[in-house]
Amino acid sequence: MSKKNPAQRQRVAILGSTGSIGVNTLEVMALHPERYEVFALTASTQVEKLLAQCVQFKPAFAVMASALHARELAQKCHDYGLFTHVLSGSDAIEDIASHESVDTVMAAIVGAAGLASCLAAARSGKRLLLANKEALVVGGDYFLQTVHAGGAKLLPIDSEHSAVFQSLPDDTAVWPTQIDKIILTASGGPFRRRDPATFASITPEQACAHPNWVMGRKISVDSATMMNKALEVIEAHYLFGVAPQHIEVVIHPQSVIHSMVQYRDHSVIAQLGTPDMKVPIAYGLSWPDRMTSGASALNFKTMGDLSFESLQDHGHAQRFPGLALAWSVLNAAPGTTAVLNAANEMAVEAFLARRIRFDQIHIVNLESLAAFSPAPPQSLEDLLELDAQSRACARAVLDRLSI
Repeated sequence: MSKKNPAQRQRVAILGSTGSIGVNTLEVMALHPERYEVFALTASTQVEKLLAQCVQFKPAFAVMASALHARELAQKCHDYGLFTHVLSGSDAIEDIASHESVDTVMAAIVGAAGLASCLAAARSGKRLLLANKEALVVGGDYFLQTVHAGGAKLLPIDSEHSAVFQSLPDDTAVWPTQIDKIILTASGGPFRRRDPATFASITPEQACAHPNWVMGRKISVDSATMMNKALEVIEAHYLFGVAPQHIEVVIHPQSVIHSMVQYRDHSVIAQLGTPDMKVPIAYGLSWPDRMTSGASALNFKTMGDLSFESLQDHGHAQRFPGLALAWSVLNAAPGTTAVLNAANEMAVEAFLARRIRFDQIHIVNLESLAAFSPAPPQSLEDLLELDAQSRACARAVLDRLSI
């Protein structure tokens, strides 16, 4: 367990500090220097951006993915007279996530690459702010067992899951007896009204131009295909213990209602806010309290109408075929959710590199699922092997489809 900070400031490690979640986390923390201390920052390749964060927040540690980038950062930190200790590699990121001086870990590394560090934080009993949905999608029950065994506090940072968490009773024991269903909202992304017959011509630039949210390229593409919502359905199942058939998705273009919980008496509790990730980040950092987030407040006088669309209407089933895979993999053998995640990561990477068309992302996911039947994972090693095998399967599909 973490050593308590005598000054009562939470020492925070931000894994993936140069991405949109990491940047927003630092902005929220900067509003409350009396409450939070930046203990460690990690990044993949953005040396200059991480350097600027080190200059501003002066963390004890900074970690780069490669030794080459770490040496460059270390030299620049030295030139600035910083005392930040620079490390490199995945083992160092895990060490930071489980460091005895860390109270809170913001897990914002994109994709399955963030699984091992999330598990390290969970085993060490941290307050784990989970912005990496893939940790649950890939780790599933094993991840939750690790959280429970380590005594960690798992708090969701995805806006949808934070909204559900805020709409649920504090007593988790009553959830199964009171919840009728969880309703996740989706904006519909940039192609909500686009003719599916034109999807083959969609470019990476168009797919990354989200109408409401500012996000990284991978999650922006996932939003455009609505695979992000498929992953969120899987995450909601594990986070809240709700059966797949009791999770529903509706399209809500304004992104004001972030998600809802319908109870057995058919009352519905929803969480509303501006589409700004600072809100769920501030809630995760301060829970069970609330504090200023830096996000703009909703203005109900100027907001306009709030609208909703069923996925069965307006041709959405043809636009977003990948969403239905969420329920398919949750009803399949344990580990199948990891296969879907790995295939999708490979497919999105190939699309961004212009190796496949936008409409072929779903083909990669579908064919990878059909070609590979996993054995139930029992350990981190099993999960990593499952991820590797799934990627090899997806790679074979990509080799056949590549433009």
